[in-house]
Amino acid sequence: MYRIAVTNRNLCEGDFLSRIQKLASGSYYDAILLREKDLAEEKYEKLAVRVLSICERYDKKCILHTFYKTAERLGHPYLHLPLPLFEKMEKEERREFVEIGTSIHSPEQLCQAENVGASYVTAGHIFETDCKKGLPPRGLSFLKKICSSTALPVYGIGGIHAGNEKQVIEQGAAGVCIMSGCMQDSSQGPGGIPV
Repeated sequence: MYRIAVTNRNLCEGDFLSRIQKLASGSYYDAILLREKDLAEEKYEKLAVRVLSICERYDKKCILHTFYKTAERLGHPYLHLPLPLFEKMEKEERREFVEIGTSIHSPEQLCQAENVGASYVTAGHIFETDCKKGLPPRGLSFLKKICSSTALPVYGIGGIHAGNEKQVIEQGAAGVCIMSGCMQDSSQGPGGIPV
């Protein structure tokens, strides 16, 4: 099972860069997605430089989010883009990257992601989550439909923790994305599993 830690400084207990170091040095997560959506590009780039330095030290894969010009400037090959932004990106710019993933919330968006050449998709939200308060989850049946409709790797996102991640994999997902669990306890993974 491939686990992606999705960052959110606003959920982080304690120092953010110390948390990144804990995630990067541990074996529970396979990659870190630096998702800080509230930051302007200049501030995101400064943070990305520091996070990439930590990830390189521990040979942990890091995926930058949204700001593809920043990723280009930093010569970083892994990127995750919101679908509308991915669709606007020039084909020449896409060639700068080894891998570009995107987020989808419907079968129609899956088709769009395939058409623009996504390397993988995150699909959600699967379970109830505080990050999407008041929005009903799409559920496991939605995830199963997405997984069975594509050859792309699909990563479930939304309300996922150690207690339910197996259910996500059983639907055909390649892995899971976890935000709250990786930001809120420095010594444990989701569900109290050591990192």
